[in-house]
Parts: sequence; structure tokens; C-alpha cells
Amino acid sequence: MYTGQFVFAQVMDFLPLHEFRKCVERYQGDYKTQSFSCLDQFLCLSFAQLTYRESLRDIETCLRALHPKLYHLGFRGQVSRNNLSNANRNRDWRIYAEFAQVLIQTARHLYLHEPFGVELEQTVYALDSTTIDLCLALFPWARFRRRKGADTLLDLRGSIPTFIRLTAGAVHDVNILDDILPEAGSFYLVDRGYVDFARLHAFTEGCAFFVTRAKQNLQFYRRYSRPVDKTTGLRCDQTIRLTGLSTVQDYPDPL
Repeated sequence: MYTGQFVFAQVMDFLPLHEFRKCVERYQGDYKTQSFSCLDQFLCLSFAQLTYRESLRDIETCLRALHPKLYHLGFRGQVSRNNLSNANRNRDWRIYAEFAQVLIQTARHLYLHEPFGVELEQTVYALDSTTIDLCLALFPWARFRRRKGADTLLDLRGSIPTFIRLTAGAVHDVNILDDILPEAGSFYLVDRGYVDFARLHAFTEGCAFFVTRAKQNLQFYRRYSRPVDKTTGLRCDQTIRLTGLSTVQDYPDPL
């Protein structure tokens, strides 16, 4: 085992800090900053995530217990609850959002050739939503059942999140499709909550594919069927056309 550095410092060595500095400069994150830089803030948040800290005071207590060693962990500024609170409130969130995209692209290249059970060269994404419990004192806008929703687009090759959108719980899942730019040649797996044929047709026009479950009241007619081996679990292989009053206009192509 390598004993010259702390484990946290070894993990942070993998970060492309030149890309992080580009993000900071793009949004002037360190403008008029004297002692607590964007990098210090990022290291605090990373430490909190890796060690399951639950509050700013918890982060401060743990890091100050290692005060003589903070320099060797990469910190250059004074770590305090007030500094971290002000940084979280005033710094431009786009710095970390864009750096997250840099890290996602790096991770996707690492998992590019990893098998995931299906013989496909294309990228396969899974889109689904969940609910997150929040404190209404801090998030007064999330008043739908005291929760808000988070929709996540997951790259199944490596289980890497490539898109995350937080919304109020009253926002229907299908609206998230408007914010996703289809990647040509990719497959998108969605459940019935995302079935909106006008929006799904935009994926088809973007040369992407979608896989979903049909609703029970779906109106269509079968154009032709192809033989299948039912011992594999496949029930049928059919080409259909929609016949519903609105769906035939929303999705005029065969399915």
C-alpha cells in the first residue's frame, strides 16, 4: 500500500484540475476570493460525499480534527462552516455542473468497452424518476407531498448518470423528455410514465431508438408479424401503426 499520501489526496490526484480551473475562470468563481477558493469548496464537498457527512457543522468538525494535515489533503484556505456556507450560497453552480460533465465524459471512456449483458455497440440509457424527501424550511417551493422529484438518465455501460433534473413533485415525468437531446444511434429505455408519442417521435427524428411498455388503451393495428422463438421469452415481433385520434398525428411512422 502506498503510504506517502492520504487516501483522499490520492483520489483527488485523478481529477483533471486544469479543466476545473477552466470552469472557475469561465464563471469568475475566484473573483475577490481571499482565503477559500473554489477548489477548497470542491474538496470540502467531495470529502462530505465520500465520508457521508450530514451537515456543514459535521464537515467542519471532521476536517478541523485534521487541521495540521489539511495542507497535505489539498486544502489551502481556512475550512469553516461560515466559509463553506457563503461559498455554497454565492458561487456560480455552473462551475461544478460543467466540471461534472467533464468527469462524466472521462468515466464513460473508461467503461466504453465494458460488456453489460447485451451485445450492442450503441449506448443504452435508462431514464426514470424518484422522489427525494426535503425540508420545507429550506425548499419552500417543493410543496407537493413535501417532496420533489429527480429524473436521472443512466448510461447502463458503467451505470454512469449523464443527465439529472430536479423538479417539483407536481411536474409530470414526461416533461423531462423536452430537456434531453437525443444521441443518434442510442437506445433509451423508459417506462409508461414517459409515453408521449409527440415527444418520442422527436427521438425517432433524431435517429435514436426508444423502448417502452404500451399502455392498455393504446389504439393500433398490426401491419405484419415476424416469426419468433418463444422459448427465448419473446412473445411477438410486430410492426404496427397507431390509430388513435391524436397519436396518429403525434407519431405518423410505423412502430
